[in-house]
Amino acid sequence: MNNTTRMPIASWANTQPHVPEKSASAGDFIDFERLFAMARRQIWVVAAAVALCVLLGIVYLRTTPSTYTANASVLIDEGLNKLVDGTTATTFTVETDTAILSQIEIVKSARLAAVVADAENLTENPAFMEPEPSLLGNIIASARGVLGFFSSRPDGLEGLSESERAAAIKAANRETAIGILQKNLDVGRIGRSNVIALAYTAQSPQLAAQITRAYTKAYLADQLDANYDATSQATVWLEGRIAELRKNSQNASMAVEKFRAENGLTAARGELISEQQLSDLNSQLIIAQADTARAKARSDQMDAILAKGQSAAVKEGVVLAEQQAQTTPGAEMQNTTLRQRYVAVSRRLQEVVNAYGEDHPQAALLRDELKNLEPQIYAELQRQAQTFKNEFSVAQARQNSLRESVANAAGQSSQASEAQVKLRELEQQATTLNTLYQTFLSRYEEAAQQQSFPIAKVRAISEAVTPRRPSGPRTIIALGLSVVLGLMLGGALAMLNEFNERFFRTSDDVRDRLGLKFLGYLPLVGANSRAKKGRFGLFKGRRSSHGTGEKNLRIGINAPSSLFAETLRNTKFASDVMLGIGQCRVIGVVSLLPGEGKSTVAANYAGLLASRGARTLLIDGDLRKPALTHRLGLGGAQAGIVEAVMNEQPWQSVAATDNETHLSVIPAVMRGQLTHTSELLSGPAFRRFLDNAKPNLDYIIVDLPPLGPVVDGKAFAPLADGFILVTEWGATPRAMVRSFFQQEPQIAEKLLGVILNKVDLKKLPRYGALGSSEHLFEKYSSYYLDSEEQEAPRRAA
Repeated sequence: MNNTTRMPIASWANTQPHVPEKSASAGDFIDFERLFAMARRQIWVVAAAVALCVLLGIVYLRTTPSTYTANASVLIDEGLNKLVDGTTATTFTVETDTAILSQIEIVKSARLAAVVADAENLTENPAFMEPEPSLLGNIIASARGVLGFFSSRPDGLEGLSESERAAAIKAANRETAIGILQKNLDVGRIGRSNVIALAYTAQSPQLAAQITRAYTKAYLADQLDANYDATSQATVWLEGRIAELRKNSQNASMAVEKFRAENGLTAARGELISEQQLSDLNSQLIIAQADTARAKARSDQMDAILAKGQSAAVKEGVVLAEQQAQTTPGAEMQNTTLRQRYVAVSRRLQEVVNAYGEDHPQAALLRDELKNLEPQIYAELQRQAQTFKNEFSVAQARQNSLRESVANAAGQSSQASEAQVKLRELEQQATTLNTLYQTFLSRYEEAAQQQSFPIAKVRAISEAVTPRRPSGPRTIIALGLSVVLGLMLGGALAMLNEFNERFFRTSDDVRDRLGLKFLGYLPLVGANSRAKKGRFGLFKGRRSSHGTGEKNLRIGINAPSSLFAETLRNTKFASDVMLGIGQCRVIGVVSLLPGEGKSTVAANYAGLLASRGARTLLIDGDLRKPALTHRLGLGGAQAGIVEAVMNEQPWQSVAATDNETHLSVIPAVMRGQLTHTSELLSGPAFRRFLDNAKPNLDYIIVDLPPLGPVVDGKAFAPLADGFILVTEWGATPRAMVRSFFQQEPQIAEKLLGVILNKVDLKKLPRYGALGSSEHLFEKYSSYYLDSEEQEAPRRAA
């Protein structure tokens, strides 16, 4: 046996699932290709939803009675009653949006609807109370009837007399009419104007116009009544308020005069007499204080002069008197003659001294004369000083007297001021009450005048006319909404389908999302496939009992140029590269779920290997449900893999051989229920069986049970050189495969690749990205030929 070293699987491709569902950078951008692919896949779902909704829209249009809408418009005009506004205090302004909205709510109110219902006697109008129902209305009414049957309650009319019952029914009909009016009335503002539009919809055009006109009339009358009622209520209230204010104003005025008389607060020229006296005394006191200060200053100055001695006092007194005479005209000293003489002698002495010197005889005579004048002048200064003291005493006494008078007057004024504070409070209260009385009196007169002006600030600018064309149902809008709803419904269903799409569809799902090697697609084949005519004998000495199912096990042989065979050849190439060439390779064919086609793949793969000259042994290792054995028609064999392993028989003794390909097959002949299948597949006996078979074989293909529900495949992992995973296209969940291989690394390490089985080649391009191989399948589909196309040249020959 050739001992060529095999290439480790991990060195060629890391089969451990590790790639996340979406790369980190993929979330930063919108994958338009993927969205476009989703739209292509789900286009029929969306189209079906749109068609259904359009059909429902057509049914709605055909079963819904026509309705008519009558329109009218009302203008809220401030200029209609400017005369009234000039004489009334209850003005009505509608300059703000809030006021317009308030008027709209008035029109839509139940009170105005009740006025219209009573005015037009709508409760007795069958066309109004019982209009023709639509199909949708009938359905809703039926549903309400069913719900009402299960939740029926007494109508409250039990025990009433006939008159009371009739009154109750009439009131109920009136409430129903009000509800119908409010439901079918549409009121809104036209743009930013002060115009309110009224529209009423009914099945009868005449009824719609009648009710719209009634609403306009009722609204105009309501405005008049509202103004009159408001004015009447204001007038009645003002009458009582004015009488109360008149009495309060008179009482306040009487309280002012009474308080003034009690506290002697007589006023002259707008001022109290005590305040005038205090002001005069303060003025006199200020003057007396000035006179006292002046007299004291003169007395103190004269005392200071006399204190300097006779000679100095005379000289300074003469100089002072001369200065006072110059600065104060008319101010003369009593010793004017002596002063003049003293001044003249002093000047003459100065002149003689300056002309003849100090020792001149005339100078001595002049000095003697000055000495004789000094005692006289000094005596006169002493008398004047006494006079100044007397004047100071008199001024001081007068000042003290005035200060006492001011203090007495201030005490009296303080008492008067306290009383005057109270007086002013009473006067303010009297003035306020009088002003309020005058204001209310003026408003009363204005309100009384307003009652004679029955003018509302509302006028109709567009009267309702009988509509000629129906306003509903609107065909274009209904169909448009049906299309929009269909698109929304179809989009929701499409999103739900895409959200539920968690299966394998393309090679990218295997490579990018699981990190596994992709081996190829196996197209969907089955009972509808074209079969060759005649009996299909597969093995020598065996007859098929499964018809076309048996044919599916030889697709790789009968159609060697097909896509099915090309995928199996790619699988052989991958196994040869990963496991090496030159020694026997044990390959297990597995799936995660039952029914994914692993037995078909195992039989075709083994047949392809054998047809290429490789010594190949196919073992049915599914000991719990040997579907391969039954499909090959080997269920009647005397011995199989179980007997060969347990009895340690050579594999040739239990193998069947295909006449055409020389493929050896060991079936699983089950004579009872085995409880230790996993121990059988992983035990030393099975290992010895394989070791004995390897020298004579190139490939041993083992069809193993599904990995998900049973443990047999996991137990066989140590004996296998590699595994081929078969997954059903559009049926095997990706998350399940990823989770399994994360939990079972011993199988993941030996995984040769993944085959997508039962692929619908017509739908496959919908799931591939633009430019992918799936999207371009039709470009190279001519290279693949099925069995019929291959047999045609043979039959022609």
